[in-house]
Amino acid sequence: MIQFENVSKQYPDGTHALRHVHLNINKGELFVMIGPSGCGKTTMLKMINRLIERTEGIVRINERPIDEYNIHELRWNIGYVLQQIALFPHMTIAENIAVVPELRKWKSEQIKERVHTLLDMVGLKGTTYSNRKPAELSGGQQQRIGVLRALAADPEIVLMDEPFSALDPMSREKLQDDILDIQRQMKKTIVFVTHDIQEAMKLGDRICIMKDGQVLQVGTPEELIQQPANEFVRDFVGSPSLDMSSQSVSGKSNPMYGLLMASDEQERPTALFELESIMSPLSPGHVPKSAKTAVPASITLAELVDIMSSHDHLLVERDHQIIGEVSRADLIRYWADQLQERGEGHE
Repeated sequence: MIQFENVSKQYPDGTHALRHVHLNINKGELFVMIGPSGCGKTTMLKMINRLIERTEGIVRINERPIDEYNIHELRWNIGYVLQQIALFPHMTIAENIAVVPELRKWKSEQIKERVHTLLDMVGLKGTTYSNRKPAELSGGQQQRIGVLRALAADPEIVLMDEPFSALDPMSREKLQDDILDIQRQMKKTIVFVTHDIQEAMKLGDRICIMKDGQVLQVGTPEELIQQPANEFVRDFVGSPSLDMSSQSVSGKSNPMYGLLMASDEQERPTALFELESIMSPLSPGHVPKSAKTAVPASITLAELVDIMSSHDHLLVERDHQIIGEVSRADLIRYWADQLQERGEGHE
């Protein structure tokens, strides 16, 4: 689908942003690029839609060099999501989503149907949100609209440059789930840049780890954990940024590491637990006063630990409905039980 063949980028001051990169991104995969600041991941992303031109080498889409495409048509056919979503404040949500379909002269009924379909996919009813303005939405909702705008014209490729990094943990978790749901339904080729290894592990079909303008390793989350190419990859993948109060639970020597980095049925590293198994179920319409913040039932143990560091109680939602409540005490009990089962609760 997308190929980088001996691609380099050198700026006039002599700085090398990329050095002889060879890379293949497969059709329909969610491909994540990650690495330290300045490693070249965003430069590579922007080469795909020619926002940055390479110094040497070839970039191909569908086996055709990108230089052969009309640049405007190339960009219209590639969705693009930024960290800071630039929604037009004077336009409605529907009008913001419909920008590219309008430019491509879609019929009005087709546009309206597409907008409502996309809004419904992320739990924002078209009849409720279409005529609202961006200022009436939360930050997480605005970011959803930015994602939908990138998908509106049904592009083959969607580029995402750290789209969730400015959001709070709960909004970020919900948007990650939305992306996975959308990908299961639409099967786009998504190239996703992040600095968060947990996000990369959760989202990526394959992950590309970069350093100093070079690709160090490309592989599935499981391959990166079990077969790291070098010490840098091992350290980078093996140090998820988890913290509960002042006590860190990251690092392979910690007994919780095995729980936090277990694999799900798709062999993606995630917490080996189901939140619904430790929560207290709630009857429909009953929301206790003790908790005001909701997390999705699909949340991983690692993400729950992160959020629970600043909350005593959380609501649990599934399909946008509150189904239960979980407390910090519930999490601690689960933690202790798991360590005891693994024989790691004592010296």
